[in-house]
Amino acid sequence: MAKANNESGPGLGDFANLKRLAYFAAVIEAGTFTAAADRLGITKAVVSQQVARLERDFQTTLLTRSTRSVLPTEAGKAFYQRCASILREAGEAFDELADVAGEPSGTLRLTAPIDYGIIAVVPAIAEFIRRYPKCKVEAAFTDQSLDLMSGQVELALRVGWLTELHVQARQIGTFRQVLVAAPGWRRQVRRLAGPEELGDLPFVANTALRHPAQWQFARGDSEQREVNFHPAIFLDATLAVREAVCQGTGLSVLPDYAAADDLASGRLIEVLPDWTLPSGGIHAVFPAARFRTAKVRSFVELMASRSPNSTRRRLRGPG
Repeated sequence: MAKANNESGPGLGDFANLKRLAYFAAVIEAGTFTAAADRLGITKAVVSQQVARLERDFQTTLLTRSTRSVLPTEAGKAFYQRCASILREAGEAFDELADVAGEPSGTLRLTAPIDYGIIAVVPAIAEFIRRYPKCKVEAAFTDQSLDLMSGQVELALRVGWLTELHVQARQIGTFRQVLVAAPGWRRQVRRLAGPEELGDLPFVANTALRHPAQWQFARGDSEQREVNFHPAIFLDATLAVREAVCQGTGLSVLPDYAAADDLASGRLIEVLPDWTLPSGGIHAVFPAARFRTAKVRSFVELMASRSPNSTRRRLRGPG
């Protein structure tokens, strides 16, 4: 029977080969041996020698080298995918081991929508880093839902209505949607008797939404109105819509966390405040059946603590 160590030939039977995986992955990610060496804090010669040893042991060319860059071969690309997975799992194993002490440490990888990420998550990250100096944070802000099962992120913050399967979620807050306009529209919107009179007013549509020009208004438990707006401007980002409305181009609907500061300062006014629009939840979403490290748990608790109802109390702003 072959021995399960390096004496029987090349393989992952010793720590040296595991280190070579890290060197090889660093070269792929950094693009050159010099950049990889700087990233690893070792000399370029060591990185080059160890990657060459890896190729020699397995009799496979993993990289094509030039004076300006290093590119993976087809075998190198496939090998890198496995290396990245192994190194990620190893990192998580060390995170779990360190987590026994209960102090958050390591790199937290998370994702959030662009608007909520900029407005709410970035300030939370700043507080998190101050509170836990042993932590780093890598955040991907995108309106596309990244696949949590890929292992690229440990935590997703979702705004709205959850549709994902095979995940675990915790609601950490809520938001409501608000019809807003610039102060120049105050006199005109004060004359509105109800939502049915909104349709002819200029509207800025957020095309990131499923039905950006169709909205359901409610007052109490019995009154409901559906309004179909006729947009003059179509924008695909919430923060762009907010700025267009602040510029006086028309009315639009914004989530309360995006409108609160402008409403409080008087840069925006709330239209038909006695009528409500559908509200939604803010959730922390985790890959199913995965260990949650102290850094993940601590960040989620921080986000929950930063989502009080005080935002809603500020909404109407100056009369």
